Formats: sequence, structure tokens, C-alpha cells
Amino acid sequence: MTPNRQFPDAATVSRHLHNTGCPREDQIRWAAMAGIIATVTVFAVAQGLTYPLLSFILERQGTTPGLIGLSAAMTPLGFVVSAPFIPTLARRVGGARLSILCCTLAALTLLAIAYTQDVWAWMPLRFLLGFFANPLYVISETWLITITPAPRRGRLMGLYSSIASGGFAIGPLSLGLVGTQGWPPFMIGIVAFPLCGLIVLAVVPRLPKMPHEGEVTSVGGFFARAPLLLFAVFTAAAFEQAVISLFTVYGAALGSAETRIASLIACFTAGNAVLQILLGRVAERFGSTRTMLFCALASLSGCLLLLSLFDAWLIWPLVFVWGGVSFGIYTMSLIQLGERFTGQALIAGNAAFAFVWGIGGIVGSPATGLAMQLIGHQGLPSFLGLMCLIQAVFLMAERRRGD
Repeated sequence: MTPNRQFPDAATVSRHLHNTGCPREDQIRWAAMAGIIATVTVFAVAQGLTYPLLSFILERQGTTPGLIGLSAAMTPLGFVVSAPFIPTLARRVGGARLSILCCTLAALTLLAIAYTQDVWAWMPLRFLLGFFANPLYVISETWLITITPAPRRGRLMGLYSSIASGGFAIGPLSLGLVGTQGWPPFMIGIVAFPLCGLIVLAVVPRLPKMPHEGEVTSVGGFFARAPLLLFAVFTAAAFEQAVISLFTVYGAALGSAETRIASLIACFTAGNAVLQILLGRVAERFGSTRTMLFCALASLSGCLLLLSLFDAWLIWPLVFVWGGVSFGIYTMSLIQLGERFTGQALIAGNAAFAFVWGIGGIVGSPATGLAMQLIGHQGLPSFLGLMCLIQAVFLMAERRRGD
């Protein structure tokens, strides 16, 4: 991957759709979508750099891999705790107001993290960062699914995942440019968070209201309605959180330089960005369940090949594809959510996704860190491969029952 790789931005998407001659109602819909995607992308830049940045700092301080993983798990713990409150808050406060408030509070939290350099002080702060970040993702995904035409759901949700993941790729990549020392890397996130709020404020008139039709469904009630769908989210979350948080430790154990490790993490998240549109088109043709199974098996293959290719040039395309297919499990889950649920069940489903994503992050990072302490650096691909295998088995079992 080259540092100047360009990801499609929201403004480009909006201009392209405008030039196609869509009716005014469609243009308003696409403009709203462009604003939503722009907000999530900038937010992802800020959040994406925090995981490797804080891991680098803790690694230099001599912190154990298990404790680094536990620290990283505080952010998804914030996702878990905040998720049950989001449907109610969105109805009472409004999606736009809640998003702007969360952007502001996230900026203040990252400012506090930058002032401290202690793993124990970071525990509650990283929890708050996840607590404030989660509502923005839930609300944005609910907005997008609500306004997305069903025949184009695969490619458009893939587009959303691609652009948002591009933000996550830019976050770690920026560390290769500004370093991991001092204030410069923190300032990227501190500035990006309030910028998200300004984008939301600019597109408020075009944003759809939170859906209120249908029976009120709680986050807990949604678990009974789609357990396998939520397990897929768990798998994707555990995979991504572990790689972003602990690939620094894995690479350091193999003698790789910090800049190379940061670039590999950026390549991993770039795969997320570039491949989601393609996977969305594949899902439209072959079905989201089959595509999810392919993603799980391809992710497992990447785990098996990681060590043997780590010092070869093939590590770059491997990590690129690895990132795309592992995150593709989540993209397929979003597509299935839009296919199966509407109204208030959709809000509850997105909140449940966030809850399970947080659980996956809580389990993934410390469990992978513990595996690395027990069996060495190979604990990372071993644990991730096991997760993918379990996911693939469940999907094949579901397909057989469907047949």
C-alpha cells in the first residue's frame, strides 16, 4: 500500500449521484447519506489512531501484552454499557443532537488521555471514549439503512463500510507521518472529533428522523430474534479489535520496526475500505449468508499464512485481503439486518450490534493477549483463526438447516 492511496470521500459520492440526474427527492437522500458517511469517516480517523498509538506507548513503557489488551478492551466496554440506552436516548433527544453531543464529549476525553501517560488512568478514559463513540455509529447506521433502497443495499452498505474503514486506515497510517511521541498524534483525533459534530450540524435538515413504527424492541429482546447474526458481529469485532490492538506486539516480537507495523495495520484497515463495495456486490448476487461464509474461511486462511509470509513482500497483499474479508463479516451482518428488520426493531438491532461489537472487543483483545503470553506471539493468529473456524461452522450449520 502506498501512503497516498485515495479512498472515495462523501463529497465525491454526492457529486457522482448528482450528475446522474436523480429526482430531487433522491438527491436529498444521497446528500444525507454523503453527510452521514463523511461524519463517520472523520470519526473513524480519530478513533482508528488511538488503538495502535496507545499500544505503542504502553509497549515502550514495558507493559505486558495481557495488560495492553485489557486497556484496549475498555473502549468496547464503553460500547457495551452505552448500547442499551441508545434507542431511548435517540427517541427523546433526537439523533442529530445526540451525535453532536457525543462528538464533543469524545474530543474532551481524548484530550484527557493525552494529558496522562499511565495505563491505569487510561482505563476509565478509554471506557468513556467508547461510551461516547458508540451512539454516533448506531445512529448513523440506522439513518443509512433507513434511506437505502433495498435493491442496492449490498453495494451501498459496502460503500459505507469502505469509506468508514478508509478513515480507520488513515488513523494508523498517520502515525507513520507524525510519529507516536508527544502531542502531534493526539491532536489529529482531538481536532477530528468536533469536526464530526460540525458535519452533522451542516446536514441536519436532510437527515431522516429516527424510525418510530413497529413494536418497541429492547436490545435484550433482539438477541432472541437474531442470535446467529449477532454472533457474526461478535466474530468480526473480536478479530478487528485484536489485530488493531495487538499487532504491534506481534510485529515487535518478530523484530519489525514501529513504522512498518503501523503501515501493516494501515494496510489491514485499507483492505477493509477497498474490498467492502466488492463484497457488497457479491452479496447482492450470491446472497449475504454465502458471502459471509466465504469471508470467514478466507480470514481463517489468512491466520494460517501470517507467520510464513510476515517477512516476505506477500505480507502486504495478504494483510490487505485479510482486513477486507474479516471486516466483510460485519458488512454482511449489516446487510442482513436491513433485509430482515425495520422500524424500532432496526434501532434495537443496531444497538444490539454495538453491544455485541463491544463484547467482541472486550473478549478479543485480552483473550488474544493472554494467548500470546501463554504460547508466544503465535497466540494472535491462533486465537483469531479459532474464532473464524467457529463462525464458519455455525454458518454451514445454518445453511444445512435452511436446506
